[in-house]
Amino acid sequence: MRGWREALLPPEATIRQAMECLDRTGLQIALAVDAQGRLLGTVSDGDVRRGILGGLGLDEPVGRVLNPDPVVVPAGASREEALSRMRAQSLHQIPRVDEAGRVTGLDIWKEMLSPRRRPNRVVLMAGGEGQRLRPLTDDRPKPLLEVGHKPVLETILEMFAAAGFRRFTIAVNYKAEMIREHFGDGARWGVDIDYVVEPAPLGTAGALGLLDDRPQETCFVMNGDLLTTVHLDRLLEFHLRERAAATMCVRQYELQVPYGVVRTEGHEIRAIDEKPVHPFFVNAGVYVLEPEALEFVPRGERFDMTSLFSALLSAGRRTAAFPLREYWLDIGRMDDFERAKDEYADHFPARPA
Repeated sequence: MRGWREALLPPEATIRQAMECLDRTGLQIALAVDAQGRLLGTVSDGDVRRGILGGLGLDEPVGRVLNPDPVVVPAGASREEALSRMRAQSLHQIPRVDEAGRVTGLDIWKEMLSPRRRPNRVVLMAGGEGQRLRPLTDDRPKPLLEVGHKPVLETILEMFAAAGFRRFTIAVNYKAEMIREHFGDGARWGVDIDYVVEPAPLGTAGALGLLDDRPQETCFVMNGDLLTTVHLDRLLEFHLRERAAATMCVRQYELQVPYGVVRTEGHEIRAIDEKPVHPFFVNAGVYVLEPEALEFVPRGERFDMTSLFSALLSAGRRTAAFPLREYWLDIGRMDDFERAKDEYADHFPARPA
């Protein structure tokens, strides 16, 4: 229950302040309380993301995303009682409150039970040529370009390994031998790595059709040329809660019209919007898939991830969007590569040796 007071929010807090609280504490929950410390409701990472997807602004009141009826346990509940309630409700955190409704503590599942290694497969797509990054990619594949004194793909692998993932498949094509030589069987990172070799470029999802040992459990797929600090446990929790066949991480992208937009009715001007900004959600290149989704990927054919999601939608399968609010950068162009080198140390601090 350490540090739970840092998760307290006043009722007048904004969604932005709730986000900052979630990131600062790492507890994955914020507790809105009144002046007497009585619990008004809770805010999770998922609550914030759903609000963003719904179009809420970050400066709107936290009450717009608040869960006003959270599950709690009495202040004097035993450890076993708290764990039982959390297990029954599929919760990772549960507040303790006294008879007056005042918060007295916060139980965290991870702190109460030793974390287990995750069985989920991680497939990293690393077969692209990186033509827009030539001449840097003339003698090495794009995932091996170094940012922060290590290849981009190594940063990605370490992110998953730090979150408990141990089973990796790397899909390779362009200069595949260089990637094999660098990562080997994964022993250096304490993980197991195997490889899928694309005979020709198969798009952003085609390599999934070459998996001989197809995953029997939820799996992750990620492009090998991204840098992100996405919380993988929150992503997996979101996907499972949504009961989706596939979840796509999305990033908000704003497009500004450089002119005044005139709205008319017939020949009459009704309004003029000066250089309006239109927000969109774009594909961020990180996915969570159920085994059933892989059945839609043809074997040995070029197939993009967007085509997979379209096929799932046509078949009536449920798909979900997980909005990224963490750091994210697609290293697709030379200016992106230079930006990544400038920003790396701020978002990926060096790990202790």
